[in-house]
Amino acid sequence: MLALSIAQFIVTLFLAVRWEEWSTFGRVASFLCITAMTVYNIIVVSHLFTHTHWFNSPLLNALVSMFNSVNIGQSIQAYELTHVRNHHRYNNDRKGPDGKTKDASSTYRDGTGDEHVGALRYAVFGAAESLLSIGRALLGVTRLWRVGEHEQELLFLASKTPARQARELRQIQLDRMVQFLAIGLFLAISWKWFLLCYLPAFFVSLALVNVQNYYEHYGALPESTYANSVSYYGRVYNFLTFNDGYHQEHHLRPLTHWIQMPKVREECGAKLNAVERIVSPVPALLGAFHRKRKQLHHQRAVTVVTITVAQETTTFSKAAGQ
Repeated sequence: MLALSIAQFIVTLFLAVRWEEWSTFGRVASFLCITAMTVYNIIVVSHLFTHTHWFNSPLLNALVSMFNSVNIGQSIQAYELTHVRNHHRYNNDRKGPDGKTKDASSTYRDGTGDEHVGALRYAVFGAAESLLSIGRALLGVTRLWRVGEHEQELLFLASKTPARQARELRQIQLDRMVQFLAIGLFLAISWKWFLLCYLPAFFVSLALVNVQNYYEHYGALPESTYANSVSYYGRVYNFLTFNDGYHQEHHLRPLTHWIQMPKVREECGAKLNAVERIVSPVPALLGAFHRKRKQLHHQRAVTVVTITVAQETTTFSKAAGQ
C-alpha cells in the first residue's frame, strides 16, 4: 500500500506536467485517472491505515499520514478521528430523540423521518460540505493550519489524554501544512490542470466515496451488531481492494488486519447466519444496481407497530372482560 501511495503521487505529478500536451481525450483520461486513484486511496489504502498503522515507528507513520494527506486531499489524522472514533462507534445510527444522529456520516442524518436520505443528495451535498470544510482548513494560514476553535467535532474526537491529544492535533496541523505546500506545487506546475482537472476530479472522488459509504449501510439494521453493514464477497474485487468488501466483518472487528477478514467471517459465521442481513451481489460503489435489496431498517418500525397493536388489543380485551 505504501508503494501504491508513492505511485499515485508520481502519476499525479506526471499528469500535471503533461497537461498542456494532452489532447481532449488525454485530458479526459487524466480526469478519470485522478478520480480513480483518489477514490481507491480513500476507501482502501488510507482507510486501512487509519485502523492499522503500517509501521512500529511513530515517525514513519506520521510521514505516511502527511504523504497520503496529499494523495487524498485531506488530513489522514482528521480522517482517522472522524471515521474510527465517530463512524465506527455509532455505526450509521438513526436519529435520536433530538432529531440528530451521533454518526456525522450517517445516511439517516438528513433523511425524512426514520428513512435514509436520498443517495444523490448524500453523495453530492456531502461532497460539497467536505470540500468547503477542507478549503476552510487549508486557508487557516494565519494560525499555521492548527485545528481551529470552530472545529468542535475534531476537538471533541481527539484523545482526552493531554499528551496524545496534542500529538493528534499536531499531526492534523502537519498534514494540512504539507497538503497546502503540495497545492502550491500543483499550481506552479499547471494552474490550468489544477482548476480544470484536479479540483473537479477531487469533488467527484468525494461524491463517489460517499456513494461507497451509502451502499455499505443502505437498508441495513443499525441496531443489530451482525446486520448493521453490507458485505460483498466477490473474489476479484476483494483481491484488488485488500478485502474491502468484508464490510460487516470490518465493523465487527475494525482493528483486525485486512488479510484476516475472511477468517472473521468464518469465526462469526454462526452469529452472522443467525440473523437476517444484507449480502450484496455487487460492490458498494455499484450498490444502486442492487435493486432487490431488502430494507431491514424497516423491521424496527414494524416491530414497534406490532407491539403497540398487541398492547392495545390486550387492553381492549381486559376492558371488555371487566
